[in-house]
Amino acid sequence: MTNGTDTQRRGRRIMMTAAERDAYLSEQRTCRVATVSADGAPHIGALWFVWDGASLWLYSITRSRRWAQLRKDPRVAVVVDDGVEYGDLRGMELSGTAVFVGEAPRTGEPCPELDAPERMFTQKYFGLTEMPHDGRHAWLRLTPDAVASWDFRKLAAR
Repeated sequence: MTNGTDTQRRGRRIMMTAAERDAYLSEQRTCRVATVSADGAPHIGALWFVWDGASLWLYSITRSRRWAQLRKDPRVAVVVDDGVEYGDLRGMELSGTAVFVGEAPRTGEPCPELDAPERMFTQKYFGLTEMPHDGRHAWLRLTPDAVASWDFRKLAAR
């Protein structure tokens, strides 16, 4: 992942540091994933995710429009944000190419690359130690090419 300063020219005062981005992505639960259809129409949907410090792991239904669009065009943009009042707004936009990891749909076949993301995901969302595979979801990995972040709470600190 870039450090954010390469891709984010404006808003340096409100940009998150690498440590702040890692902490933020670890605590947030829902992201919005944008894909593009063959005719250029955008599609945005919410997903649960985990962040491993380098990649965003997205757990998606394999019979979704998102999955079909990514099979044809793996470019993706993801937004994670929160805040209600203007001064509390913060978030990140990550973009790049989605990579399909493991079998689809995921049934639990051994896949060492998924050991860490599944452990983090299971703990984050279910408080369990073993991933409950439902035969409907599978994994996408986004190692972002570009990252933009904002934390408007930093404006009040000046």
